Amino acid sequence: MDQVQTELINWEEVRSLFPSLTNKTFLNSATMGQLPQAASAAVLAHLQRRDYSAAVDAPKWFDDLDRLRAKLGQLINATADDIAFIPSTAHGLAIALNGIDWQPGDRVITLSPEFPNNTYAPSLLTRKGVEFIETPIEDFGQHVNERTRLVMVSALNYVTGFRAPLKEMRRLCPNALFYVDGTQGCGAIEFDVQDLDIDMLSVHGYKWMLSPTGAGFLYVKPSVRQWLEPNVVGWRSHHNWRDWSNLHHGMPEFATAAERYEGYFPAMPLYYAMEQSVDLFLKLGTATIEARVLELAGKLRAKVESLGGTVEHQNSPILACRFPQIDSNQLAALLQEHKIIVSARHGLLRVSVHLYNSQDDLDRFAEGVSSAIKLRA
Repeated sequence: MDQVQTELINWEEVRSLFPSLTNKTFLNSATMGQLPQAASAAVLAHLQRRDYSAAVDAPKWFDDLDRLRAKLGQLINATADDIAFIPSTAHGLAIALNGIDWQPGDRVITLSPEFPNNTYAPSLLTRKGVEFIETPIEDFGQHVNERTRLVMVSALNYVTGFRAPLKEMRRLCPNALFYVDGTQGCGAIEFDVQDLDIDMLSVHGYKWMLSPTGAGFLYVKPSVRQWLEPNVVGWRSHHNWRDWSNLHHGMPEFATAAERYEGYFPAMPLYYAMEQSVDLFLKLGTATIEARVLELAGKLRAKVESLGGTVEHQNSPILACRFPQIDSNQLAALLQEHKIIVSARHGLLRVSVHLYNSQDDLDRFAEGVSSAIKLRA
């Protein structure tokens, strides 16, 4: 069914929505996703509206934000109340880490290797006597015990493309706070937070969500919101903050919705841009997008292997490639000279495909790699 659905979509028309892709082969969404033209237009429209009205309609901007909140909920099978806006996943992680009453002997577990966010911050908890464990996925289950308070993992590994078995990991740690960083992947692969039983999903939108840097969101399960206290506290922390003419003074009474974790005035133009990409995702359908992306990834893997290369993992839009004939940093630089945009990470050539990529992109990549290998022969 997914294959049929992808064939019914005019993917070249989808690609045409992204002006930055003109005259270049962009296979680097794991670094920075591209914005649809509608996103830039939405930012400009908001700023023009702001100037025209002298921002007297600023309270209504939050109605627009709530509209996006509901759409993000739809994208991951949650409700609008479950969504908070954050400027980065570092902020989302801080809400999780600082909301737990840590005791000596408590345990935090992540996979090895992980993105620095998920190692730097929990490493600091060791000063409080918290045990921080980094483990290969094969050994994950044996490290979970009754003192495990937090399990944190990236949905896709930023170096290898490894797709974490979230459902199985959750089954092994039913009593820990299960925190997933979806920055790598959300927008390209499906996330059903109910089915996966995720407690917190933190996403910075500048990669696969095709949004500006600084636009992110945090899903927090209702049962977690009952005990996880906000630690970003500002004028929007009190539940009745929308009464601008009579703001509450004194200790805030937090709302029950995930909005309680915001507290501040978000960078509104960024979210008008994000809404355009979310609208595109919802129009195409998350299952259809994932099917398309994984189809392209499979075809690209075949091309890599035909050139004598290897790919670390399957079932991922991130292909971590190794070509024994040439250094990955040199290869990435040579490809960029020909406007073929990829990345090098830890000795691997990282190539990432998204909904706007095409068969022509894959062909040009293969031709570029073949020419670079011959040049270095």
